Amino acid sequence: MTLYDLVAPGLDTVADPRYRIAEIRAADPLGADALLAALPAMNRAADVPALTVALRTLVPDPDRVAGWCVIEALAAMRDLGMLLGSLKRHGVQPVAAVPEVLPVLEELARRTDMVPRDTVHHYTTWNPLGSRQRMYTGDPMEARLQDAVRMVFPGLVAALDTCGRLARLEPYDAGFALALDRTAQHVQSMVDSIDLTVAGVSPVFFARTMRGYFEEIDVAGRGYLGPAAAQVPLWLVDLTLWQSDRSTPEYDAFLAESVPYSLPSWRAFHAAHRGTTSAVSKLSAALSWETVHRLPPRLVASAVSLARVLRVLKTFRARHIGIARKAYSDDLRLYDEGSGGAPVALLRTVLDLTRDNETLVRRGTERPRTPAA
Repeated sequence: MTLYDLVAPGLDTVADPRYRIAEIRAADPLGADALLAALPAMNRAADVPALTVALRTLVPDPDRVAGWCVIEALAAMRDLGMLLGSLKRHGVQPVAAVPEVLPVLEELARRTDMVPRDTVHHYTTWNPLGSRQRMYTGDPMEARLQDAVRMVFPGLVAALDTCGRLARLEPYDAGFALALDRTAQHVQSMVDSIDLTVAGVSPVFFARTMRGYFEEIDVAGRGYLGPAAAQVPLWLVDLTLWQSDRSTPEYDAFLAESVPYSLPSWRAFHAAHRGTTSAVSKLSAALSWETVHRLPPRLVASAVSLARVLRVLKTFRARHIGIARKAYSDDLRLYDEGSGGAPVALLRTVLDLTRDNETLVRRGTERPRTPAA
């Protein structure tokens, strides 16, 4: 049992069918259980003919797809995606090899309001556990990698709720610090996740064995990234804390590429909050207006809480860079860019931005002030 399984059941009460995790995991609309149990053996043998036949076997009639609900469509995309990624890992564009899959991918995308291939959500959160777990390699380290990503989903869902409330508040409001404290608790799962990855997944295994399964595939003339961990949208938390108005062109460009891989409601959250005033900017403005020696207690509490959550994000990103540098070192890497489509240098940029904002908040309460006359 993972942390996800301890906290996820409450998500099943949310109206969005994408949160009905148990139902999606249980669904097998393509009857793919037995075939996908053999997938690791096909991949070990690099058996492209067998993988091609397997994909062709699973492709449903488009009329069948049109009758599926969102839950069935998500499960079908999950299972087709395992073969898409496997074929690309062995040098074959899957849609070119099995053209009849194209209209199915496009219909599944329409029915789920997501991209026309599998994402990190399909590969981890919506993936069955136990004997039905879909895996490329069957290696225990792959299972740990899936667990590490899966465990952050409930925390991110909860963080979006608290960040939405935060965006409607000002630093003088009593709820501002509380929303930040709850956000810090929710994103702590990201630090726990990276620690699990460090402990259970070697850089050699990721670089030489797993990375190739997350390569981009061509769908109707457009490239779509595989189910990369970079698609886990921590940037949604960044957005309301600092990124909405304190970003860089490089990070903005990365987000423009990453947002389409998110859930529809998460894309809507991004659209609603981009370009708004961030929590850091609100706090900085409030601090700049204060000239008295002693700051109002609520403002101090807001600053302390904001610095705390930024410190959690900074900790995650520092540890993430440590893993990425090893996996993409000159003697290990097979690819120049991360599975999310960005170079390791961008991770450094985002860490620096997070650290700079934390420092700005922390020092804002420390600078000398002119006593009131």
